[in-house]
Amino acid sequence: MQSLNSIWQMAVDKLDGQISGTAMNLWIRTITPIRYEDNCFVLAVHSPFHKDIIMSKYRGILKDTLSEMVGFDVDISVLSSEDKQEIPKSKASNIQTHVEDNMNNMVEQKPSEYTFDNFIVGESNKHAHAACLSVARSPARSYNPLFIYGNTGLGKTHLLKAISTEVHKNFPSYKVLYIKGEEFTNDLIDHLQNKNMTEFKNKYRTVDVLLVDDIQFIAGKDSTQDEFFHTFNALYEDNKQIILASDRPPKDIPLLESRLRSRFESGIITDIYMPEYELKVAIIKMKAQTYGITLPNDVIDFVAMKIKNNIRQLEGVITKIMAFQLVSNMPPSIAIAQSAIRDIVNENEPLPVIIDKIIVEVSREFDVPADEIKGNKRIESVAFARQIAMYIMRDITDMSLPEIGQEFNGKDHSTVHHSIKKIEQKLATNPVFKDRVQQIIKNVKEH
Repeated sequence: MQSLNSIWQMAVDKLDGQISGTAMNLWIRTITPIRYEDNCFVLAVHSPFHKDIIMSKYRGILKDTLSEMVGFDVDISVLSSEDKQEIPKSKASNIQTHVEDNMNNMVEQKPSEYTFDNFIVGESNKHAHAACLSVARSPARSYNPLFIYGNTGLGKTHLLKAISTEVHKNFPSYKVLYIKGEEFTNDLIDHLQNKNMTEFKNKYRTVDVLLVDDIQFIAGKDSTQDEFFHTFNALYEDNKQIILASDRPPKDIPLLESRLRSRFESGIITDIYMPEYELKVAIIKMKAQTYGITLPNDVIDFVAMKIKNNIRQLEGVITKIMAFQLVSNMPPSIAIAQSAIRDIVNENEPLPVIIDKIIVEVSREFDVPADEIKGNKRIESVAFARQIAMYIMRDITDMSLPEIGQEFNGKDHSTVHHSIKKIEQKLATNPVFKDRVQQIIKNVKEH
């Protein structure tokens, strides 16, 4: 049952941000997973009305998300309090309490899974970990600003959110704000359009600790850089803590204004590099223990050797293995681990190779020249193929919207977002199209 609950919780976490906060609290978080049988997740809700809402509005996205968790297509079945004969008594008696507890706690912040306690330290990240822990225990007294850099999926976000958790615990009165670079840009645009910059400045310049992930995405945006420069100065002069994370050091961020670069370099800069074998083994064991599964040593060794440079994908493989064990009742094996790794994407290949594969496969499937997909032609067939390529890049890589846009002659993130949403809508209503896209994804992963 622990595995079922773990898969469900991961699905809920993934949906957070795709569904509005109110809807998540009202309809999704109040669902209780009952069992898995015949490729179907059986879920329970409090009332027939709740059941109708789930089946009419959220069935598709729940199916897709759970299918992604386990690595193959699954269905869902929803039972309400009136379906008593189908709900185990032990569960039926708890559904009312479960729903009421969730309703009462809607406004409470979900406990963070990112803490220093569950961050495993190794040679590749020990300096970054030590700096972050020092900042969390004494904000603005030691390293200010603190700048962390490293490739995608190595733990920068975990450390930033661990700082946030630790500061909340040690300094309950402190205002702490975590945000991504592109969110800062979007927030600025919204406030400029609404002519409410006073609110924007109050939001960012009155905090005690500001954490900005993916700060590199403000580069090249004049208004954003100007506003962040003044925000940085206001906080620094007021002796407030600033923590920034990026995929590269300040000197290597293209289009970053020199005045910002000098500010970023004025404090401590520390990096996280590719994890060593021993660290990967420790992470695999911790995740397996968290999910309640036992992995043989040969499986642990195989996964640690195959996933070279991305802890996030390492965790994804363990999730797939856990899901397979749940639905098949078979113990973990190297064959199962191989299948899980194939589902995640072969990280042995550089990202540019994966991107090229996506373009080539989309070009072949939809009969559009590869160079036109990456170009600016607005012919309907070309634009459609381009949107598909954007969707697949977002689906199987860790690329952000701005990074994807850069692969298509610098398309902005809103254009990429619109393209992905358009493809998602077509996937939800056209099974034939969905099969074609899934075949492309399979070809990219296997060849």
